[in-house]
Amino acid sequence: MNAQSRNAVDALADSVDVTLIESLTCRLIEAPSVNPGGVEQPAVDVLAAACRESGFAVDLHEVSPQRPNLLATAGTGTGPGMLFLGHTDVVPPGPGWTGDPFTARRDGDRLIGRGTCDMKGGLAAIVAAMAALARAAEFGITLSGPVTLAATVDEEELNSGSRHLVRQPLPSFAGCIVAEPTSLQVVRACRGASYIDIAITGRAAHSGRPSDGVSAIAAAAAVIGLIDDDQAALARDSDPLLGHGTWNVGLIRGGQAIAVVAPDCYLGVDRRLMPDESVEGVAARLRTAIEAAGIGDGGARVEVRPTMELPGFTTPHDHPLVQAVARAVTDSGGQTSIGGWTAACDGGYVSRDLHVPTVVMGAGDINTQAHQPDESVSLTELAIAARAYVRAAVDLLSVD
Repeated sequence: MNAQSRNAVDALADSVDVTLIESLTCRLIEAPSVNPGGVEQPAVDVLAAACRESGFAVDLHEVSPQRPNLLATAGTGTGPGMLFLGHTDVVPPGPGWTGDPFTARRDGDRLIGRGTCDMKGGLAAIVAAMAALARAAEFGITLSGPVTLAATVDEEELNSGSRHLVRQPLPSFAGCIVAEPTSLQVVRACRGASYIDIAITGRAAHSGRPSDGVSAIAAAAAVIGLIDDDQAALARDSDPLLGHGTWNVGLIRGGQAIAVVAPDCYLGVDRRLMPDESVEGVAARLRTAIEAAGIGDGGARVEVRPTMELPGFTTPHDHPLVQAVARAVTDSGGQTSIGGWTAACDGGYVSRDLHVPTVVMGAGDINTQAHQPDESVSLTELAIAARAYVRAAVDLLSVD
């Protein structure tokens, strides 16, 4: 890139409207979209209005009543474009807030409210970046294709919005940037997540003669033992970038009464996936282990049923998308590194099902702010992220 072109890109990135980022973040916070327990329609309406005001083409795709995905497109061109991905739902506020979670507050450089960090601030940064990219021609920059925002519903629970998104006809993309909070680090690989329901049926009997029955709770304890054994095996084969897959038995319900042999037991299990794993494969291996252990030989029946899968993904370190985003953050005044994430995000669907190279990069700290009381994000960091989105898109899409 020559000096003239570099100056044009810098000017385009510097044209990002930080006032828009702040005002849109605040408006999105004040449009509650709690999941579970609510719907995303109020936040989607605010986002759609902002996109239309910026001149984007907006399409809404209803996933379920009052839960629409939003697709907003800016620019033209017949070649590959750039996809920015975010979600409109937030987790319930929970206790511990010092103010109304859905009334935006500013404390110095930080915006406070549910969703500032995860990830309504990220959505606002994308809109501001796309608004700048829509003016690229004014700076003598031609892009090969349009830039698109996909804002999905239900990311915080069952990912129905992302699964709906990848089933739609979409244009080709040179890459996807997920604006989840990474503290501006470039995440090129993520673990996936999955839920598995394990239903165990035994046979009730009087507790004075337990041998007349089949304890579903005892069978469940044996299943948990198999899960613990597999966890230990996974830990022995740890990936240097992502660690290893993990199990967590998060829910257990069972039994009828203290004096009755338990006729049923339920386990709700979270299994974090490596990029080459699927929940069906994990469930199949667990079924095989249960059968080999003879847990059902005494009359217990064990049903293993996957209920949710969010795939993991990996993009090579030397991929142009990874390198472009890292350069873009640095050139925008941020500090970054390239690495992996043990968290999961819906970029896994884009990578696996659409075969689009994907990274995660956004403002905010997922560990110290996301899902916390008094959740907040730095406005300066949001502005850096937005300028980096502009630079990365130009890097990948510019036509000489």
